[in-house]
Amino acid sequence: MISLFRLRRRGVVFALVSGALVLAAGCTAFGEEVPLRIPRVDRAPKLSDFLEGVPREAEAVVTVFKQFDPHDGAPISERTAAYLSYDRKNLYVGWICKDDPKKIRARVAPRKQIDTDDRVTINIDTFQDHKHAYWFDVNPYGIQYDGRTTDGIGDDPSWEGLWYSEGRITDDGYVVLETIPFRSMRFPRAVKQIWYICLARMIQRNNEFAVWPYVSHNRLPQFVGQFAPIEIDEDISPGRNIELIPYGIYSRDQYLDPSLGFQQQNEHHPGLDAKAVIRDALTLDWAVNPDFSEIGSDDPQVRVNQRYEVIYPERRPFFLENASIFTMPEQLFFSRRIVDPQIGAKLTGAVGRCGLGALIADDRAPGEVLAQGQTGHGDRALDFAIRAEREFDHQSHVGLFLSDTTFQSRSNRVASVDARYIAAHNWIVNGQATTTQTDLNPTGYRAGPGYVLGLKKSDNHNYFQSVYTDRSPGLNATLGYISRTDIRRWDTNYNRQWKPASQTVLAYGPSLDVMFIYDHEHRLQNWSTTPMMSLTLPRLTILTLQHTEAYELYNGIGFRERSTVAALATSWYKWIDLNAVYSQGVSPNYYPAAGVAPFLGNSNNASMVLTLRPQPHLRLDEMYYYTRLATIPALLPSAAQAAGTIFTNHLIRSKINYQFTRDYSFRAILDYNALLPNNSLVSSAYSKQADATLLFTYLPHPGTAFYLGYADTFENVDYESGATPAYTLTKLPGTSTDRQIFVKFSYLLRF
Repeated sequence: MISLFRLRRRGVVFALVSGALVLAAGCTAFGEEVPLRIPRVDRAPKLSDFLEGVPREAEAVVTVFKQFDPHDGAPISERTAAYLSYDRKNLYVGWICKDDPKKIRARVAPRKQIDTDDRVTINIDTFQDHKHAYWFDVNPYGIQYDGRTTDGIGDDPSWEGLWYSEGRITDDGYVVLETIPFRSMRFPRAVKQIWYICLARMIQRNNEFAVWPYVSHNRLPQFVGQFAPIEIDEDISPGRNIELIPYGIYSRDQYLDPSLGFQQQNEHHPGLDAKAVIRDALTLDWAVNPDFSEIGSDDPQVRVNQRYEVIYPERRPFFLENASIFTMPEQLFFSRRIVDPQIGAKLTGAVGRCGLGALIADDRAPGEVLAQGQTGHGDRALDFAIRAEREFDHQSHVGLFLSDTTFQSRSNRVASVDARYIAAHNWIVNGQATTTQTDLNPTGYRAGPGYVLGLKKSDNHNYFQSVYTDRSPGLNATLGYISRTDIRRWDTNYNRQWKPASQTVLAYGPSLDVMFIYDHEHRLQNWSTTPMMSLTLPRLTILTLQHTEAYELYNGIGFRERSTVAALATSWYKWIDLNAVYSQGVSPNYYPAAGVAPFLGNSNNASMVLTLRPQPHLRLDEMYYYTRLATIPALLPSAAQAAGTIFTNHLIRSKINYQFTRDYSFRAILDYNALLPNNSLVSSAYSKQADATLLFTYLPHPGTAFYLGYADTFENVDYESGATPAYTLTKLPGTSTDRQIFVKFSYLLRF
């Protein structure tokens, strides 16, 4: 299913391989339709062939594009032509896009950071399963954005492909040339190839996503399922596809240890990530001292007074290949649970209508958190996860998931079966049954089942979803993310959008969310109801207003909560983006000071993300998050001397990125986090922290990169080794507690 994100960006190893090949036996693909024949060329096309608007004759041409958004089925607003051809090694797509150059939105940006740019894309379903597809986006400057999409799941931009692109803005629009090596994709061997494709153009000032062939909201969640067939009338192959990525890291770190004072550490280690394609369909990733380091910096998130764990997205390359195979109704596998692995192997891919994902890795983190001398210090956990999926009918499937994690004598095992069935009129029924066993030897044993059952339907104007979730008290998935157990939960959402034939108001309508939670003793835990109204305008502008009334049982105390939220997201001018949210209401203080029971307070929350692009090479991002909880005089706890603030939290980030060329960039990030608590009411500690990160990057293509970086963290402490106490708090973050200089490089070798 296409998403708003898409519009805006848009022995163990041998056993795994053998099992995948056995599982693939008997799997077949969908039947063929009459395809568009793609001609072979003897000379590869060049960007200059399209600059005069008169491409060569030896291309298949597509000129009829219809809107997917904002007006389903309407003609594209600007003339567009795509020209397709191939030779022995590559598929070529040349684009001629007419437009007013002054209105084009495009920047010389880092790879995969063109989500608000105008761009063109080709989506390719190489396995004819009508469910999975690669996508290759290019903006008018030739900057790339790629990934994979899966019907019913959505877009996964974590996939990294090696391909080539060029682009240039002209007097009457822009032209783009995409060169996609066959060896960068997975597809079965055949005398000729029948693939399914979708060509698309995004014109952001109109909120416009126009496609060929005609793809309609009325047939969702079948997005890939609506692609058109093409024919490559030759025996092509991805060939021997082996990738080796040797890398090295050196860092010099000076940090403040809580017990030892200032310390210095130099770290350097080489490693190797490797990839091999088996029978054109399955990808085997393995690593020796693998590259699990992260250069990217997570955007800030509010972590104060959160009832549930705050999680961050996965960035590590080893875990990202075909990660969508582990997507299920319940998140039983969350790869960031494997914190500090040294070795790993993974097998993923599809054969016909069967999919497979299997991963095994060690993890040093459980042994590292134990103090020296404790039993288990220095030991490692062994983690394993596998999921197999079999398609049936049209985009329906049944899947099996197994996982195991073991550390010393403690273990957790998970088994699950999930299914999705697409019924008549695109009603979707999905469900999952899970059982877990946790051995906490010598302290105990836990086990229990879990169930999910959902019903969903969407079209151009309506969206409906209802999900029932049942988790027993003993349910536990150590390698997954399950925020809460011992619940019986029912969520229902309905959204209605009217889309008038207007250039001013593109869509508007209400939605309603309702939720109930009971435990297995039939006690009410939560309920909430949230009506919302949204208005969609041109230039990626959305206004929303919502109000929530809720009840929550926490630590045996029932709280009556409410909140009102107003939000604005807009890219009205091509040089500025704005996301702003403000909410106020009544919510609990989940972590009160010692001797104080949880209590309700007046909450105020605001966030703003502002992006400025004063010129094509420069991007400035400003982020501010404000969170405040204050006492309610009528509900003032006895420990409070007077009504006032319980806590205030300020999160500020300033980010500057200058892209010298497509390959070279410089980035600077400044972060500030201030938590100002009333310690008589909340258990949080007073803290102020400032971080600075400088990074120079050379990234010609995925796999080959050079990074030179500097990072420094300042905290509001003073340290004096001979004093008692050695640490004292200060008002300002004036002491550097972690200073690091690092160099990292990697190089892609392909055979």
